[in-house]
Amino acid sequence: MSQGNTEGTATRQDPASLSALHPSPDGVCPVRDLLDHIAAKWTTLVLLALEQEPRRFNTLLRMLPDISRRMLTQSLRDLERGGFIDRTVFPTKPPAVQYALTPMGHSLMGPIRSLIGWAEANETALNAARARYDAAQA
Repeated sequence: MSQGNTEGTATRQDPASLSALHPSPDGVCPVRDLLDHIAAKWTTLVLLALEQEPRRFNTLLRMLPDISRRMLTQSLRDLERGGFIDRTVFPTKPPAVQYALTPMGHSLMGPIRSLIGWAEANETALNAARARYDAAQA
């Protein structure tokens, strides 16, 4: 049976949910703003590395061996600016720096874990769809 776009079978977006995709009166789109923070290549992995406990910079580097020092520094700065992590400097010589999730960072982990679960549950279907598309393009 074909899946047409007939009345009653198509899913329609609630206009209220679509309004989240447009800028608010102050010019900021909350969805786009959040995606700018978490859609970067390393951001989610950094958040996952900090989920269980605070960590120092070199520990994060070891946990994420493919990331460069520069990219980890930038990712940490972006997450700190967004309010997802805190940076604590301890008065030692040399100074020790530790990164930890903020309460807002911890609250983001639920949706991230849901997305990871969805990706794992749909991995076979996603790979099959890509293979079908690639075969059709060849």
